[in-house]
Amino acid sequence: MGGFILAIDQGTTSSRAIIFDDGMTMVASAQMDVRQHYPQAGWVEHDACEIWESVVATARQAIDKAGIPASAIAAIGITNQRETTVVWDRKTGRPFYRAIVWQDRRTAEICDSLKADGYEKLVRAKTGLLLDPYFSGTKLRWLLDNVDGLRERARMGGVCFGTIDSWLIFNLTGGRVHATDATNASRTMLYNITDGIWDDELLGVLAIPAPLLPDVKDCADDFGVTDKSILGAAIPILGVAGDQQAATIGNACFDPGMMKSTYGTGCFALLNTGGDRVASSNRMLTTIAYRLDGETTYALEGSIFIAGAAVQWLRDGLGLISRASDSGALAVAADHGQRVYMVPAFTGLGAPYWDPQARGAIFGLTRNSGPAELAHAALESVAYQTLDLLVAMRKDWGERRIGTVLRVDGGMTNSDWTMQRLADIVANPVDRAATQETTALGAAWLAGSRAGVWPERAAFAKAWRSDRQFLPTMPDTERQAKIAGWRDAVSRTLSRPLSP
Repeated sequence: MGGFILAIDQGTTSSRAIIFDDGMTMVASAQMDVRQHYPQAGWVEHDACEIWESVVATARQAIDKAGIPASAIAAIGITNQRETTVVWDRKTGRPFYRAIVWQDRRTAEICDSLKADGYEKLVRAKTGLLLDPYFSGTKLRWLLDNVDGLRERARMGGVCFGTIDSWLIFNLTGGRVHATDATNASRTMLYNITDGIWDDELLGVLAIPAPLLPDVKDCADDFGVTDKSILGAAIPILGVAGDQQAATIGNACFDPGMMKSTYGTGCFALLNTGGDRVASSNRMLTTIAYRLDGETTYALEGSIFIAGAAVQWLRDGLGLISRASDSGALAVAADHGQRVYMVPAFTGLGAPYWDPQARGAIFGLTRNSGPAELAHAALESVAYQTLDLLVAMRKDWGERRIGTVLRVDGGMTNSDWTMQRLADIVANPVDRAATQETTALGAAWLAGSRAGVWPERAAFAKAWRSDRQFLPTMPDTERQAKIAGWRDAVSRTLSRPLSP
């Protein structure tokens, strides 16, 4: 057995495969885009078979680029877009329907009905989540209600449900293993995060048959061995975590009070609360950060649906830039005397508002507003939304218990202007990770440490490095005025008034 680790990072817009050596250095990678389908307004789907094919293709490419035999890979770690829901035939492995993506809002009416029936308190108590279309449970309910014959087949045990990690594990192992990890299970709205079990009461509320659910394992665990025909060797799968939890691990946020924020398609901030399962009074999510050796570590999480996607809209929707990386330079050229705000509620607003009916809006336009001001507003919206999360978390867990530095990663962090503006708005130092592959690194550490070729937790944390620290420099009067303008803009965007 060799000392290499293969990390599979299956995201919303692409699949990536990265090979790390036994010194935790990236030696090869491959990436392939994944198409998104929009059959109706508010609906977002993926072809699960295309996802599987892209994972196999990128894994093979990465192995070839690394110039190693597949037998040199000690283990595979998987990280994935969370909440995206797949149902497939247990015998044939064929999906019954396209994967319903986490961004999809088709189940808003189901959520509203459950709220009207008084179930949100029960969901919060057991799962730490809110009743929102974001999570997998109502997506699965919709599939069972709308795919002919699916519910009856599910009752008879012929159907597998899973998030993307389960779908990949099933296929990688030739259909021998139907499993998930605790972090992905915690995002389904079906998993009791205190007792660590699929919750019978929640399954009853959502009318979901238990036989279609996967086994739930620790994040570093035995998830089976790949079929030799797929990658050229039988390789153990030893690590699995949802993408945001994997990024938390990759940023070495192992101590209570440490916090990371990842800026990709959306933005997701996780605050490690240790063994404390903190019940949020400010519409944050309580979730599982990771489970290792049977011990659960919890987190408060804030989810922003649109971050990098706002820059993609500037590029693809408006044609204002040719590359996403051009947005920072364009923002620098903006007239800073203008107060233009973009509230990017293209698919509703996430934490702390949780308003699926809200829609995007731009405020403060003048005749002098142009592409630069729009780029400025798009990038700045990410900083304001992050502040909203930080304020809520501080209220929930206490100002003094939260670390003073925010660790960040993801594609948007490549923009120095955006990171400086983030530090200015949140009034905290911001540490940019030296490696932008923290999500894949987290999955690789789970697998590598389990395989015995990577260091244990403390040594891994000690090796974490920052590329650059951004310190706040904006005068407080200017900062407060900007924040007041943002909050006014959000209040005008919501489909319902803000609570006092």
